[in-house]
Amino acid sequence: MKINKSRIEKDFNNISKFGELSNGGVTRLAFSKEDMDARNYLKDVMEELGLRVSIDAFGNMSGRREGKMDIAPVAIGSHLDTVPEGGNYDGIVGVIAALEVIRVLNENNIETLRPIEVVNLSAEESSRFGGATLGSKVISGKISLKDLSKYVDKEGTSLYKALEDNGYKPDEIEGAVLNKGDVYSFIEMHIEQGPVLETESIPVGIVTSIAAPTRFRVKFKGVADHSGNTPMNIRKDALTAASELILGVERIAKYEAGPATVGTVGYVYVKPGAMNVIPGAVEMGIDVRDINSDDKKVAVGKVIQLIEAIKSNRPVEVEYEILTDDEPVKLSSKVIDTLVDTAEEIGLDYKVMHSGAGHDAMHMADIAQAGMIFVPSKNGISHNIEEFTDMDDIVKGTELLLHASLKLAQEGD
Repeated sequence: MKINKSRIEKDFNNISKFGELSNGGVTRLAFSKEDMDARNYLKDVMEELGLRVSIDAFGNMSGRREGKMDIAPVAIGSHLDTVPEGGNYDGIVGVIAALEVIRVLNENNIETLRPIEVVNLSAEESSRFGGATLGSKVISGKISLKDLSKYVDKEGTSLYKALEDNGYKPDEIEGAVLNKGDVYSFIEMHIEQGPVLETESIPVGIVTSIAAPTRFRVKFKGVADHSGNTPMNIRKDALTAASELILGVERIAKYEAGPATVGTVGYVYVKPGAMNVIPGAVEMGIDVRDINSDDKKVAVGKVIQLIEAIKSNRPVEVEYEILTDDEPVKLSSKVIDTLVDTAEEIGLDYKVMHSGAGHDAMHMADIAQAGMIFVPSKNGISHNIEEFTDMDDIVKGTELLLHASLKLAQEGD
């Protein structure tokens, strides 16, 4: 069995057109026209490959290649949505690799005991609605119908309405939940989004655990006033208050939590946003992550303490909402061992490592034996138009995905 590089490149180039930017990057936000166009392409390809396509109430897509037995499938795939002005590799690599696995099995007339399903999970990126890995959270029962109105994009469109506008059925979201064991195993192939594999010249990483985020939305309300006629001692400046929190998040993550804690203020919206007007309102998004649950709790607690202190010490109103509070996840030892054994059998150099970024696999682990394959990211860059992974590395990762998936798909209950 041989991976066909040109087929992978064809899928890659075709999907990259949906949301492509003149500077070489891509913007394909969840449930946007660009995302829907990419989904339609994927559906067409799945059907051409003879897969039975199903789409749940949240838009999660599955293309099923039947096995000899009607038992829990092996699922492989990732996501198609991107961050604004992102790269062409994050998420898409896992989907096109899964398609190539099916093509290789088809052309070699290989029957598997278990079905194999290619999946595209909805709204993995937090860029539009402020919550990440939403599709896999729906599948694992972590998002309810009432939650769909809580997630709102910057234009004021709720996640509920975005689903409805695209023909999905948000009122039936509970029907998308899967039980533990409904999926036998799940392997997500993804770019590393870090510099380790490239630095060490290793073609694939085998992931053992995934760091988890806690995400805040924080709003500061002061008074917009004239910058020249308002004395410093009576100002209610929302931005100076917010600045304390921005620097505090950095300090807490760097010095006051665990060795693997990271904290980021990813966006700041300032109103009215004029040079000669004191900022009257600020909204910001905070992302705190760790692979250690206790250390993350320490960091989150300190962020909340700081918010309360600013509220007490500054003449502004401050309110916050925790959008996401996920637990770090250890991946399946069975899948990890399968990936390690397979890499050694096919002579592929590998590194066992953890992921500092969150992925759908962390929620799929609630219902299936889950694992991840990493392929190198040039200069460790991701969520950026400079994001790049060499196609030869994608081929190597796909080769590991193929043989490991085949092993798991030949196992009985």
